[in-house]
Amino acid sequence: MGRTRRTAPPAVQVDTGTARLVPDPDRRRAYTLLLDGTQQSHVDLDDPTHLEFEYVRRIAAAIDLAAPAGAPLRVLHLGGGGLTLPRYLAATRPGSSQRVVEIDAALTELVRRELPWPADRNLRVRVGDARSAVEQARTDSYDLVIADVFAGARTPARLTSVEFVTEVARVLAPGGQLLSNVADGPPLGWARQHLASVRQVLPGICLIADAAVLRQRRYGNLVVVAGRAAPDVGELTRRAAGDWFPSRVLHTAALDRLIGTASPIADATAQPSPPPPDGIFPGGR
Repeated sequence: MGRTRRTAPPAVQVDTGTARLVPDPDRRRAYTLLLDGTQQSHVDLDDPTHLEFEYVRRIAAAIDLAAPAGAPLRVLHLGGGGLTLPRYLAATRPGSSQRVVEIDAALTELVRRELPWPADRNLRVRVGDARSAVEQARTDSYDLVIADVFAGARTPARLTSVEFVTEVARVLAPGGQLLSNVADGPPLGWARQHLASVRQVLPGICLIADAAVLRQRRYGNLVVVAGRAAPDVGELTRRAAGDWFPSRVLHTAALDRLIGTASPIADATAQPSPPPPDGIFPGGR
């Protein structure tokens, strides 16, 4: 029997642009959330462990290695979108305490209505500013801070600096980690400075990215994993290499070479990440 064709909900004006939910033709109750034509999230309501975007799988690999399998974690999500990773954590680590901060109230309401997440008293979704949420959080209150915040297709300047990372480090437990998704293209000048900023505060750092991005051949996502102590680089490397779209993990000397002489970013001089080249993403980021 053929698959029933679903009708996409109409485009909706939200606080930060125009949002549209596009049905996944290969999965019965899955959708891609677009914001001004840029891919923001992919959600499978039947299987929250299915992660369509490769950068999300890289973050999930770091989540999987942050504690023994199934152990609950305390997590602060900066950026909500379709709540892909909060759903994943709720499914793989039941009982995890999760706070999601999303600046776009209308987008949050759209997701709540069209892509409802299971009722979970441990999952709180709030409208607010990401940096303010970190600054207002208690010291040592989270095991993970997951930052995936884009204004359009750019990381906001105030989430790139040493001062921001210092606040993240304050709210992390001693063994906690910052997991962040940023994007840059050749010659990776902005990414080098951002990595220098993170490393200055959280020296146990590695970077996961596509080889073509690291070789400065194209624009793309870069996932930063950082804490006071080094992550499990060996297992992260194995998972990155075995993904549908293999990627590389840079740490220690290789990461030092990438960063080179780049200076950390201060609040006073911070800039948003560079915009993607026109037409680089078919339908969005």
